[in-house]
Order: sequence, then C-alpha cells, then structure tokens
Amino acid sequence: MSEHLEVLKTYKIYVGGNFPRTESGRYYKVFDSEGDLLANACLCSRKDVRDAVKTARGAFNGWASRNAYNRGQILYRIAEMLEGRRAEFEKQLSRIGFTKAEAESDVNTSIDRLIYYAGWTDKYQQVFGSVNPVASAHFNFSILEPTGVTGIFAPENSPLLGLVSVIAPVIAGGNVCVVLASQAYPTLSILFAEVLNSSDVPGGVVNILTGKKEELAEHFSSHMDVNALLYTDALNTDMKKMIDENASLNVKRIVKKNIEDWYSDKSQDPYLLLDFQETKTTWHPVGF
Repeated sequence: MSEHLEVLKTYKIYVGGNFPRTESGRYYKVFDSEGDLLANACLCSRKDVRDAVKTARGAFNGWASRNAYNRGQILYRIAEMLEGRRAEFEKQLSRIGFTKAEAESDVNTSIDRLIYYAGWTDKYQQVFGSVNPVASAHFNFSILEPTGVTGIFAPENSPLLGLVSVIAPVIAGGNVCVVLASQAYPTLSILFAEVLNSSDVPGGVVNILTGKKEELAEHFSSHMDVNALLYTDALNTDMKKMIDENASLNVKRIVKKNIEDWYSDKSQDPYLLLDFQETKTTWHPVGF
C-alpha cells in the first residue's frame, strides 16, 4: 500500500460568519518550527479590509444592543467550544514550536480568559459607571457605551492566547472587530474562527484576516469607519507615525499595549474593557 500523502490545508479568512477566499487571490506559505510547509494562508488586500469593516459595521448595532448577560453567555459558549477542540489546538501549537506542556497551558489559559471576560460583561457598567453629585435638583449619571468598530493587530508570537486576550475584552464591551492575525502563525487564528463560527457569535462581530501588517496597517488606520485600533507588538517608527497621522483624520482611538507576557495580570484586566468604551453623561430631573 502506498504511503499516505498529507493534504495541506489552505486557510481562508473569516468575514461575516463565513469563510471566503481573499479578494486578491494571493496566498503565502506557512511553515512549522522545523521549516517544513504547514499550510497556505490568504494574503489579504485593501478590498478585504474594506469588506470586513463594512460587515463589522453592519453587525455593530445588533451586538451593542444585546443585553450584557447574553454577551456573557456567548463568550462562555466560545470557551466551551474551545475546550471541546483542545486537542486540535494543542497539536497546532506543538507544530509551531510549543512543547506539550506549553501548548496545554496556552489552551487552558485561553479558555480561562474567555470565562473571565464573560463574567465581566454584566458587571463593568456598575463598577466603572457612576452617579455624580450636582448642585441642582437633578440626577447625573455617567454610563459606558461601546466605541464601535475596532481594528486589532493580533500579537505575532502568541497566536492563540494573545489573540483571545485582545478579542475578548473588545467584544465583551459590545464592540465589533476586524483582526489581522499573526503573519507567521495564522493557522491558530483561523482555527479560532472556526470555534467562533460554532459558538453563537453573530456573523460580523469578529472578522479575522491574514496577511502582512506592513501592507494592511495603512488601510486599517485610514479607514473612516474604524473607530479604534489596538496593537500590542512594538512597531517601527515609520509605521507608528503613519498610524497616528491616519488616525487623526477621524479622531480614531489608538490603544497601544506593550504586553510581552500573556500570562501576566497585565494581559487580563477589566480596565482593558474601558479602552474601548465611551463615557456618556445624562441628566434627569429629580421627581420625574
């Protein structure tokens, strides 16, 4: 009997709850820790970014208007589905250089992180909102509302735990996102997209693209319908300047988090939810 020839997977992108091919028709090779060909991944273009942002915008009102308890249920469901596919994720992590113990720890912490933010969805309003004292016969309330469409550059060297850690607080607070996956290790991002697709997350809430940050950063930062941009890896001076200048065109919020250890307390913090919230103050007359 002839030797079995492994069928390498071509990973598509995740937009609107579907797995389309890149509009550009371009792909790039992904290698494992031994330098062997692991898979092919889409090399996305400006058109892919625009399509993903449009889809995210269409999903925003529905997701933001869901009650906090329901969003928590959905985040918990993501954790459940990730738990059910842990062996597949551990195998993929081991192929890119994680030891068995490291892979198991990465999956466990990713599951725990999803549950952590699921627990915060119906609490952060009470903790961080306020009733403000005023010198008149009024009640004055400060409440939090989601910022909107968030662009995320996923951590390059933490393709699962880092990815989960940047997505979870964004969607827990009612935002939607377009994520650019780790260029070197995109397979974990699309596997996680498959988990999202089976976890009651409405289409368009999380959209995941693959490709080159150097090519797509300009399109993320200049898109007028992106309200915020998050990145955690160090960027070169020219790219940082370009992002800041483009963000000024629509007063886009830029969130820069220098996180190197994704197991640290710094990477799991309720204040990460606040980075993508707007504070609205309302007045109400006493007695009405």
